[in-house]
Amino acid sequence: MQEMFLANLVGSGSAMQQVKKLIQQVASTDASVLILGESGTGKEVVAQALHSVSPRSERAFIPINCGAIPGELLESELFGHEKGAFTGAITARKGRFEMAEKGTIFLDEIGDMPLPMQVKLLRVLQERIYERVGGNKSFECDVRVVAATHRNLEDHISEGTFREDLFYRLNVFPIEMPALRERREDIPELFEFMFKKIKDSGRKIPNLTQQALAALQHYPWPGNVRELGNLSERLSILFPGLTVGYDDLPPRYQVEVSEERSWVQHEPSDASSQSANSNNKSVADSIRQDASPASEIVLDSPQPSQALSSPPDLNDGLDLKSYLVEMEVQLIQRALSQTDGNVSQAAKLLQTNRTTLVEKIRKFNLN
Repeated sequence: MQEMFLANLVGSGSAMQQVKKLIQQVASTDASVLILGESGTGKEVVAQALHSVSPRSERAFIPINCGAIPGELLESELFGHEKGAFTGAITARKGRFEMAEKGTIFLDEIGDMPLPMQVKLLRVLQERIYERVGGNKSFECDVRVVAATHRNLEDHISEGTFREDLFYRLNVFPIEMPALRERREDIPELFEFMFKKIKDSGRKIPNLTQQALAALQHYPWPGNVRELGNLSERLSILFPGLTVGYDDLPPRYQVEVSEERSWVQHEPSDASSQSANSNNKSVADSIRQDASPASEIVLDSPQPSQALSSPPDLNDGLDLKSYLVEMEVQLIQRALSQTDGNVSQAAKLLQTNRTTLVEKIRKFNLN
């Protein structure tokens, strides 16, 4: 039964399996859960799945985006108000906590909540009672609280914009959603899931070629799963019932893919499993190689640049970020010059992934 409720958490990779495991571990308790992750990674989907497999599943799941509601209205939204509490309050109104009684309330973008409201929320979490705006009657609160944010709350605590005591009340059981670029093996499943939803609505869906899918698996996905869903809709509108090749993808998704490092997943078999493991190792190796210090890269250049040949003078200070970027650009330029512009050979000299080098060439606008 739980697997059915977790079906919307698409992905059979290790990262998503860990998320599902954490959900199952905490679901039977009433502990507060804090879901962390970049925007678009599916934090609300996790909250809904958590509610669905919990003992409170028969009661309401009430979401509210704390960043989308002005601070002066947020208290009324959360706790309700009495008639005449403020201008426009012509009738009494229930708040989200009252609607979620015996169920789950999902506080999305909790990091955007104003400090005065943080104090009032902390009281509810500590004492499990609240009052409507303009009222003096206390309501008991039996609600499971799940919060989410894409912000680093510990940084906000240091800056004085988020209460440390509230953080510890919410962060009883953290669940971190991985970015899509960190679980590329799930991308084929996600497209299949998105296209199935579109097909179930009565529309025709496109068919992605292996080359197109490989390019999409190498794309960094800054918008995460939300961006992938957007692209699925767009391709379904542009190519209903048609095959979508690499050249049919929008230009930003046309990422160069070398054959030896393809991420395309095939039907499960011993050979494909071995290939997938090899691909994962290659990417991990490339990440480690990208992080290697410049001293480990050997290029046959008789005239090293000043930035690389001697350390800079630190007496006047140093912009480390700019210096490292300049060093990286110089190394790439030297590798390209030494190989007459052959990107594959330059990548071997730099001991990095060819696609990584292509992305850096584009990033730094190198010829």
